[in-house]
Amino acid sequence: MATRRPKHAGRDRSQEAELKFRLAGAAEQARLRRRLREIGAVNEGSYDEENFRFAVPAKSRVSLRLRILDGGKSGIITSKGPATFSNGIKVREETEVEVADASTARDLLESLGYAVEFVFHKQRASWRMGTVSTTLDTLDFGFFIELEGPPAELPEAARTLGLNPKQAIRQSYSAMARDYLRETKKLAARS
Repeated sequence: MATRRPKHAGRDRSQEAELKFRLAGAAEQARLRRRLREIGAVNEGSYDEENFRFAVPAKSRVSLRLRILDGGKSGIITSKGPATFSNGIKVREETEVEVADASTARDLLESLGYAVEFVFHKQRASWRMGTVSTTLDTLDFGFFIELEGPPAELPEAARTLGLNPKQAIRQSYSAMARDYLRETKKLAARS
């Protein structure tokens, strides 16, 4: 069940820097939640997220997504540019805008030719470690922790939580969701 969630401010062409780790399961996620409490990280709330990933032209190097938080009426449109990696840290341009009516925003995007490619769900709990935002994420295809903030601070924040920055994964949730949905469809077809 979702609890309070942090206020989401839009971002206009900001640089997002992150380290993301796949966790072994719910027990490792619980260990990290305890560690966040031990070090005095601030719990900023949790929420459920429905992600609509839109197909973009093949030549486009951006991703386009609409997120609906806690099943509400409003949503967040996010566009992300191509990722680059520096010392294992993923950096990409991100633009976000909050929309009052997610259903109408989806209709608008579809009328402009952006069809929904797939949908995936995420449960997210947000924590703040100084200038680093830390999220514990649960998706149909696994458990994850994501650290986002100033690139110079991310490796140390990871080590504080007992994570090796060199073991960060490069794949986005959208790419993992696409692979998961493709495999799930294949398995269903075989049954």
